Amino acid sequence: MDDTDRLERAQEVLGHTFQNPKFLHQALRHPSSTDQRLDSCERMEFLGDAILGMVVVDYLYQSFVDMEEGEMTKIKSAVVSRASCAVVAARIGLGELMVLGKGMIGRRELPQSVLASVYESIVGGLYLDGGLEPAKAFILRDMEERIRRANRSGHQSNFKSVLQQVAVQRELGIPSYHVLDEKGPDHAKCFEVAVELGDKRFPSCWAASKKQAEQDAALEALHDLGLAYRGERDEVLIRLNPTV
Repeated sequence: MDDTDRLERAQEVLGHTFQNPKFLHQALRHPSSTDQRLDSCERMEFLGDAILGMVVVDYLYQSFVDMEEGEMTKIKSAVVSRASCAVVAARIGLGELMVLGKGMIGRRELPQSVLASVYESIVGGLYLDGGLEPAKAFILRDMEERIRRANRSGHQSNFKSVLQQVAVQRELGIPSYHVLDEKGPDHAKCFEVAVELGDKRFPSCWAASKKQAEQDAALEALHDLGLAYRGERDEVLIRLNPTV
């Protein structure tokens, strides 16, 4: 892939047209591809890491007004982790757009650390090119739902068990879970899972493990059936009898 195609594809993925394409080119340049580390993505990665943390903390502070500092810290740590960044980077295909050195070219899968670094450097590049707003929009495009899932996971029910209980009560059969897609290296894979019940397939969900993706897919089904809703603190509440 030549540089022109790479930059065009990257801008499509990011949903942002760079005023200064050199920022995007540098954000995608792995240190292995240059003898001058200052020409690589490392400085942008450093900047992007700080911006990512700030955007996530601001979102938590503004969206969960009753959440205590300790819980915000716990969720922030989970959302901005290298594993989380690597999952998002793999899912949207950032690894395929990187400029890599000879030692990295041809590898079947990129390490988690490389995928996480390109995610953070892209955040830094977006900030340098357009300020906070495009960087924030890119971050929250994927991380907003991860924040809310992390919040739910602190007190969530076993949604698969609840869905199976509903299925038995309504004589709908047994829920079946299907992996629709998977991306990323073996040690940092993310999975897309959908649940089928009767003759209906409910909306799919991505997560960093099959187990979590199945739980999230079950919750989507419960939402679709009108049996799950959010409380005042964004917690998930289950109502098995929607007429009550």
